[in-house]
Amino acid sequence: MTMLSLHIAGAENAASDAATTPVHSPWDHRHLFDVAHATAQDVDRAVAAAATAFRDGRWWRQRARERARVLTKAAELLADAVEELAELETAQTGRPVREMRSQLARLPEWFEYFGALAQVDEGRLPDLGAGRINLVRRRPLGVAALITPWNHPLLITVKKLSAAVAAGNSVVLKPSELAPAGPLRLVRLLEEAGVPAGVVNVVTGLGQTTGKALVEHPLVDRIDVTGGTPTGRVVAAIAGDRLIPVTAELGGKAPVIVLPDADLDQAVAGALFASYIATGQTCVQGARILVHESIRAEFEERFATRARALRLGDPADRRTQVGPLISQRQREQTVEAVTRAVAHDARLVCGGRIPDVPGHGWFYEPTLLADVTPEMDIWTEEVFGPVSVLRTFTTDAEAAEQANDSPFGLAASIWTSDAARALRLVDELDIGIVWVNDHHRVDPASPWGGTKDSGIGSENAREALIANTRVQSTIVNVDDDLFDWFSTTSDLRYS
Repeated sequence: MTMLSLHIAGAENAASDAATTPVHSPWDHRHLFDVAHATAQDVDRAVAAAATAFRDGRWWRQRARERARVLTKAAELLADAVEELAELETAQTGRPVREMRSQLARLPEWFEYFGALAQVDEGRLPDLGAGRINLVRRRPLGVAALITPWNHPLLITVKKLSAAVAAGNSVVLKPSELAPAGPLRLVRLLEEAGVPAGVVNVVTGLGQTTGKALVEHPLVDRIDVTGGTPTGRVVAAIAGDRLIPVTAELGGKAPVIVLPDADLDQAVAGALFASYIATGQTCVQGARILVHESIRAEFEERFATRARALRLGDPADRRTQVGPLISQRQREQTVEAVTRAVAHDARLVCGGRIPDVPGHGWFYEPTLLADVTPEMDIWTEEVFGPVSVLRTFTTDAEAAEQANDSPFGLAASIWTSDAARALRLVDELDIGIVWVNDHHRVDPASPWGGTKDSGIGSENAREALIANTRVQSTIVNVDDDLFDWFSTTSDLRYS
């Protein structure tokens, strides 16, 4: 694989100006391949292809049952390709292959779930009284623009794409320029399964050029973006100006709340997973660990011991537990964030260094900082690296106050042996996703979305299918009585 092309109307295309961008391995920096950099003209062709496919009804006019059969076939093909795709994703992102295999093995479930859900969405018949029948149906929106990131390239693409296509929409997908290979391979699988050419199109390139042209295109009927909060604000403003729906899954600074009655071994293992899975490069990273004062010392010691023992190395090696960061820039930002925190008297519990790992990867040690105060930027700002901070609390109310002390509200986890106590605490959290004795659990049937600066709307579940459709209300007059408003001056009932 030396060159990745655009995918428009079922065909592979170079960019109209032949421009490309390189993709390199975060592990050894070797050149993996070049990817076409779509111009505004290329984006226009892709959106036009999607709009044509929608107008002629080649996909959405098929019965939901037929679309579901195609998506089930796509799920089967995807399951067969997990090993190949996991190696591809690992090469691009640097995430350990054991993580990628585990994550990608779940992805067929999204196509199965949304194919099934689309079949049972049977509409409604509200009671308008005698003489009227009201048929309420959900219809696809048209062309959906999907913007996906580099940290979970296939997972987030499948989450968005499965709902959009199951609902009957056509799609133009723009994956991250850092990890485009998996989404491109996925589209070919969909067409092999029976999705008609032109229904799913892919344009690759930079956000400020290709992405901008896509979200501003006048034929786009919906935007679904995952990315940083500044990007989300810009995209939401564009959608608002055009009065089209938008879903935006943005940043996070997830708290991990460890209550004094928690199983400490389980809580440490859970916090370790929350902090360092994906090398901390995930919007639901357990970036703020809140531990009850009575167990702080023991928790900190156990956590640090396990963090120091994590195996860093070649992400293609199944023994590797933590891979490199995606890029030199990402590591520099991580180093700078930790350096600023320590300069403001945060205490370095473990990590905090660039390790000597064989190879040339952009590694940073799994890091925990304690004695962090709310005035430090590391308390509220995303690092997007293997760095978590620890603070203590004495009451559940104080834990909730600290958990809510963030511009973000995407996710949190609570660790306790008392379910009732956990649910009382959940009620106090201004956060969209809360796990109890778990973290980062995702399922196609479970809504995924946050509050505040973490975005608008939800992925997954019926919420995603609704977001990819519009409601159409048809009222039929079946009354034999003549209605002629202007035939008399007497009052007539018209509502």
